[in-house]
Parts: sequence; C-alpha cells; structure tokens
Amino acid sequence: MTKLSVNINKVATLRNARGGNVPNVCQVALDCEKFGAQGITVHPRPDERHIRFSDVWELKSKISTEFNIEGYPSPEFIQLVKSVKPHQVTLVPDPPDAITSNSGWDTVNNLEFLKNVVADFQSVGIRVSIFVDTCMKNVEFAAKTGTDRIELYTEPYASNYPSGKEAAVAPFLEAAKLAKSLGLGLNAGHDLSLENLKYFHEIIPWIDEVSIGHALISDALYFGLEDTIKRYKEQLV
Repeated sequence: MTKLSVNINKVATLRNARGGNVPNVCQVALDCEKFGAQGITVHPRPDERHIRFSDVWELKSKISTEFNIEGYPSPEFIQLVKSVKPHQVTLVPDPPDAITSNSGWDTVNNLEFLKNVVADFQSVGIRVSIFVDTCMKNVEFAAKTGTDRIELYTEPYASNYPSGKEAAVAPFLEAAKLAKSLGLGLNAGHDLSLENLKYFHEIIPWIDEVSIGHALISDALYFGLEDTIKRYKEQLV
C-alpha cells in the first residue's frame, strides 16, 4: 500500500506570516495523523522561513506516524537530522535560497558526496531517500550511493499531464522500473494533486510513499483538512 505523507511546510508559512502560533503546526500534524495520513514531512531551510528547527524537535516528540525530514545535506542539516533521528531523511539538491525543490540530484557527479552522506545517516538507523529526476543514469548512480530509496521529482509529470497523461507518465514508469530492478524503494513527490495522483499511482502502483504539501494544503481551504486527506488516500487505493 502506498503511504500518504503530508508536507506541512505551507502551514508553517501561514503561521510565520503573522507571528505567534496560529495555525499551530504541531496540532495540524496531529490532526493529519488523526484523519488518516500515514506520515508527516517537513523541509527546514537555513533561514527557517517556514518550518523552524524547533518545530522539527517538537514534531518528533509528538507525532506517532512516519516522520520524514527533507533538505540539503549541509553540516547543520546533517547535525539536526542525526540528533532528531526521524524514520526517513530525503536528500534534495536545493540551494539555500530556493523557493521550492525544483530538480533532482546529479548523482553521477555527486556520487562520492552522496555515498558519504547516505552512510552517515544509515549509521544511526535513518532510512535515506535521494530526490532524483527520470534520467536513467541518475537512478542508476543513486543505487551506487547505497541509498534505501529514491524519490521521483514529479513536477514534469504534473506540468505535462493536462496535455497527455500517457506521455507525461512514460519516463517515470521507466525510471520506476529501473529503480525496482536495482532493489531501491520508491517515493514520489512535487506537484502531485487530486487531478493527477490517481493515474500516476495506477501506472506505478508499487510506490512506497507520496509526499504532498502545497496542493493538499490548498485543497484543504475548500474541502477541510479531514475530507482532503480522505480524498487523497482514495487516489492511492
């Protein structure tokens, strides 16, 4: 069964826009769990413009489902993650000023760096996922890092879906098949939505986990958080 992990960064963005603690990030995470989410994802950035490092610590002490921390493996990020010890860390190649993740790793040219980072996290019992595009070479070299999983960067699928879903999903299916043949677990995320998630899952049903934030939180403004999580889980049946 494919798990739904809710990325709550946008909730923190809303809170930080006004100051104070409304909405309460931890309470929203607990509500997501109560409404059926099987994981919580956060992406703390160096400037703490949405999720703060203190949020990460508080969430770790309160949530009971899978905890996934995304980020660029800077020394500060590595120290945070190794101290918190979430179930999973997802490595993304974002520069510090990136608005959002917008590319996968060049695993060929970053092989040695990623091998060291992966081994460092695994040494303390943290599962590692590497954010990659559908370039077969990047998937192949991701496996060489020793990572447990890859996460497919699905923005190109979402962008091309309206003009032809078969063509949009084709490179993702090939990358997913290769990952499976290499013994890699498979996650997916970025711009997945109620419009395009069901078809993606139908074509690649062996996905372990999808991480969804922006679309899900936006849909919750209309449907409410409980109904929205239910709708997303129905796409994964």
